[in-house]
Amino acid sequence: MCSERLEQADTLRAWLQRKPFALGLSSGFFGFFAHAGLVTVLEDEHLLPDRLSGSSAGALVAGFWAAGLPAARITEELLAMRRRDFWDPWPGAGLLRGRRFRRRLESLLPVERFEQCRWPLAVSTYDLLARRVRVLDSGPLAAGLHASCAVPLLFQPAWIGRRPCVDGGVRDRHGLAGMPEGARLFYHHLASRSPWRSPDSPALRLPARPGTVSLVIDDLPRSGPFRLDEGPRIHRLASTAARCALDRPVIDGVVRLSV
Repeated sequence: MCSERLEQADTLRAWLQRKPFALGLSSGFFGFFAHAGLVTVLEDEHLLPDRLSGSSAGALVAGFWAAGLPAARITEELLAMRRRDFWDPWPGAGLLRGRRFRRRLESLLPVERFEQCRWPLAVSTYDLLARRVRVLDSGPLAAGLHASCAVPLLFQPAWIGRRPCVDGGVRDRHGLAGMPEGARLFYHHLASRSPWRSPDSPALRLPARPGTVSLVIDDLPRSGPFRLDEGPRIHRLASTAARCALDRPVIDGVVRLSV
């Protein structure tokens, strides 16, 4: 217990430096700009995880980073993204067919399969037939990231084998279903302002997992397919806040800042 109390008094930087840690990135619609800001800071500071997991926007950034893309390249590609790069309306159970998005993933990823990533990676999807979270940690990487990012109604379901799957944030907003129990975890939580979530929704709470430190950056601007121009500002604010957070104390397992 004494060592745990001492650890809780650490700065975030000291906590990350002490032992290997895993990184979990939450879902949050187009929140990948904020996640990219965080991993930019971690890479600059040589604070690298030994495992990653995520849902939706978190799966996208975790997948790029685990696959070997440098944080600067991830940022460059995300900030250069335009709606035409993924916008392919087509009749079906969602506005967008998803083929343009899948092709873009395939062109950017330096490896083809989860097993080829430099760090173990698990992403969460939601299996529509089984009505449960399905964790992907092996097989084609682009297909897995596509499925995890297939926001219902915006994207049509992505097929993994013979199973239609959509955004993992449907049931695993934290993106931690594939994170082993007992992992020493650093978790980046994108605070949600979704009007359809009730204030007491479990999806809005921080994960109650032993050995976890959570980073929450409040009041970041919102983005979306029609607000991609907010990407540079979100990335800048998130990276500035994340760099500041490194020297803030961890209090009750949380470092929280506002921009």
